[in-house]
Parts: sequence; structure tokens; C-alpha cells
Amino acid sequence: MEQKQSLATICIQGGWQPKNGEPRVLPIYQSTTFKYETSEQMGRLFDLEEDGYFYTRLANPTNDAVASKICALEGGAAAMLTSSGQAANMYAILNICSAGDHVVSSATIYGGTSNLLTVTLKRFGIECTLVDPDASAEELEKAFQPNTRAVFGETIANPALVVLDIEKFAALAHEHGVPLIVDNTFATPINCRPFEWGADIVTHSTTKYMDGHAMAVGGCIVDSGNFDWEANAERFPGLTTPDDSYHGVVYTKKFGKAAFIMKATAQLMRDMGSIQSPQNAFLLNVGLETLHLRVPRHCENALKVAEYLQSRDDVAWVKYPGLKGDPYYELAQKYMPHGTCGVISFGLKGGRAAAGAFMDKLKLAAIVTHVADARTSVLHPASHTHRQLSDEQLVEAGVDPSLIRLSVGIEDANDIIADLEQAFV
Repeated sequence: MEQKQSLATICIQGGWQPKNGEPRVLPIYQSTTFKYETSEQMGRLFDLEEDGYFYTRLANPTNDAVASKICALEGGAAAMLTSSGQAANMYAILNICSAGDHVVSSATIYGGTSNLLTVTLKRFGIECTLVDPDASAEELEKAFQPNTRAVFGETIANPALVVLDIEKFAALAHEHGVPLIVDNTFATPINCRPFEWGADIVTHSTTKYMDGHAMAVGGCIVDSGNFDWEANAERFPGLTTPDDSYHGVVYTKKFGKAAFIMKATAQLMRDMGSIQSPQNAFLLNVGLETLHLRVPRHCENALKVAEYLQSRDDVAWVKYPGLKGDPYYELAQKYMPHGTCGVISFGLKGGRAAAGAFMDKLKLAAIVTHVADARTSVLHPASHTHRQLSDEQLVEAGVDPSLIRLSVGIEDANDIIADLEQAFV
């Protein structure tokens, strides 16, 4: 019987299992192509009759090892890497939705993902209804339509820091015969494993805590293998009926619990090509090896900084789900009892204008279009990542126009607080 390993051990040793005489460290298979002796051998690969590598856009050994590690961390059945977190969310939706279909999504999600769901995919003929994640099940029920094919949310919303009630959303999704897709970027599997609470598919922007060093953009999709596509076959013909573009293969029949990921690879990655480079996958793996060490430090530092900000008279409000008294503290204790993330949202009494002046004075914390790496960074979403949204849309997305997003790094917490202190002067 195989011994169940801890998340810490999986972070370090998962994915790459070298055989006798092979490299101990995961190699970078920096090759577009892979050689075979006969045409028949390669033909079997193109027919999906055998596992193997023939073109990196479809599969690469470095990428597969890293995807396997993330899959194990999340407790999933199959996983794939993508070129970015946005690509992961797009593929997760397009893999089961087409023109005429509908998605229900939490309104409090990352602005880029909101735009993907409500603007870009609308051009594909896919409609989306945004819902208040705090609404009752009875209210949320009204958003579902006969053509709804998926429900989407973020474990911890970026940057609103709303904690998703995963069980509530999973129950609603399953009542309607559709899967719940959860972006678990901020929590990471170190703090939350959404599959244990009923989610069916998990996505990540691996650019954030998983990489942890702001070196490599990437994404990942993990399928739990738990959603019964066959029981809801009429809603998901792409998975349960023959694929004419791939010799009539029926993914659920041929690949079982790996059907979702196999279809995403054979169709979407083949046609759209948002593959993560093997070099980036290698860098991601280096980050994953310390994920279990870095995440607790991020959370420890963030709590100290949140408590400091809460003590200041010139700070109008502080949002951090690990802070007692936060509206999402209880949900965070339920789903993430060991910590949430290292990101804090707060606003100054001087409003939007004061935010810019404060940020310009920071020295240790850098103003960057990034979040969730080892270095402390800061951003004003209304002026940067969410600037395409009106004030009304910002409020709907849970983003106060005065909101400052502070991504607390793993430096000494006292130094981070000292930097904030001098910027308030």
C-alpha cells in the first residue's frame, strides 16, 4: 500500500521520480519535438492510442512533471499547465462551454477574469451572470438558466478578499448538473484544497505564490475527476459524444477521470496553443519546492501588518480574512484554518487621491503590476489592474475605488511596518 505523503513532501519530491541513473533534479526538456523510429509509432500518438511526447505544444516531460506535482497537491485526478492564469480560466470554461451556453460567476473576482467572462467570452456567444457571493442560496438559484454549464468563483477574491462559500456554491452547481470551477490562486493548496469542499475543477495563476519569485508567468488546471459528465451527458456533448476532429474519440469513454484534461489538451491546446514553456515550468517547480515554507510566513507577516493598519487613525478600513472581526473571518476559519494569504486590502481616509500619494512614498514595498511573491508590493487597482471598470463596476466587483492592495512579502515584518510608517508621515 502506497504511503500518503504530506503536502510538504509533495512540494519537494512530487511530480519527478527519477529512475536509476537519471537526473535528481527535474530536467528542462527544451525541445519542440521528440524522435521516433517508425511512422506507425508516431501515428499511434496522434490517434491518442498511446501515451508519449511528439510536440511540446501538446505535451512536454518537464511540464507534465510539474502539472503532476500540482495535481497531487490539490488531490486531483489530472492536470495541465498553461501559459498564464488567464489561459487556465479561459480553457476551463471553453472546455465545457460553447456558443449559446451560460456561466454563473461570483461578481467578486479578479478584474481580468471578470472581463474575460462578461466581455470576451460574450463575443464567443457565451453569456455570464455575475452574482453576489454572499447572497442566499435562494437568491443565487435565480441566476441559473437551462443553458448554464458551469459555476465559477475564487477561493479568496483578488483584490476584494471575499472568501467563497465553496460548499454553498458546489451544492447549487451540482443541483443543476454542472461543475464548480474555483480559482485557488491566493489560498494555494497549502491553505485550502477546494476539492475537499465539493469543487470539481481548480485553476491557478502559478505566476503568484506557486512561482513565488516573480520570474515566470504560468497557469494550471486541475480536475478532481469527481464530476460525473456521463450523468449529465446532454449538457456536455464535447466530452460525452464523438469528437470528429480526433477520429471520433469519446473522451469520457476512453479516458475516464482524465477526460476533462485530455479534451482540453487534444482540442484547446492543439488549436489555441497557450502552452507554458518548459523553462518556465522548471522555474515554477523551483518555487513549488518552498511553497509550504513561504505561505505560512506570508500569512504570519500579513496578520501583523493588518493589525498595524487597523490601529492607525488615518486608515479608513482594512480587509483581511485572517483578521478577527473581518466579515469573512468565520468562513476563512472554516475553509482555511491555518491561514489565508499574504494580501491585504485597505483604504485611507483621504480616498483615491491619498492612495497615490501614500504609495509614492513607499521604499521597501514596490509599485508593481503583480501580487503574491516573496517581495512586498503594492497596487491601486482602480488606477491599474481594474482601471477599465467604472466606479459602479468596481463596487459591484467588491473593489472600493480607494482600495490599496498590499501584497505582504516574506521580509522581516518589522521592516515592512516601518516602511508603511514612514509613508504615512
